Amino acid sequence: MKAASPKQIKITLVRSLIGYPESQRKVARGLGLRKPNSSVVREDTPSIRGMVRKITHMLKVEGVE
Repeated sequence: MKAASPKQIKITLVRSLIGYPESQRKVARGLGLRKPNSSVVREDTPSIRGMVRKITHMLKVEGVE
């Protein structure tokens, strides 16, 4: 029997990092986001959710099946 694959989320940076505090820039870098409109797919874990919550004003988050 196959194990269920962990859920994933697609995270897109919709605003530029210019003008935001260094701590928020580091969170975006930690997620793998560098340029506006760049996207990454990450596992839906509590640590990733916490990073997303810190910079929700810059992101668009979607579920991936």
